[in-house]
Amino acid sequence: MSAQRHYGFERRRRADIQKAKQEAKRQRKTERAESGATGPEIGEAQETGAPAGVWEWFSPSRGRTVSSQVGVRPDPDPPDDWILLTDVEPESDAPAAP
Repeated sequence: MSAQRHYGFERRRRADIQKAKQEAKRQRKTERAESGATGPEIGEAQETGAPAGVWEWFSPSRGRTVSSQVGVRPDPDPPDDWILLTDVEPESDAPAAP
């Protein structure tokens, strides 16, 4: 036999907690509006991609990413499905297609 629960009390308690959260949110919003401040700022964008002098390759069948020297393909072991992720200038040494 399970213990009896007071569902009405739980419902009222949850409603009170929700009202308190909403009131705190309204208070913070009012304070920001009065002080002229805005929400938290997002930091500087991080550099994405491979560093200079390195190419990044992805293999869908292996599900992993590998870094290599510029102009060098990863090992051609089967399956040889490496995709170059690094942006390469058209006049640079682009990898040969398999």
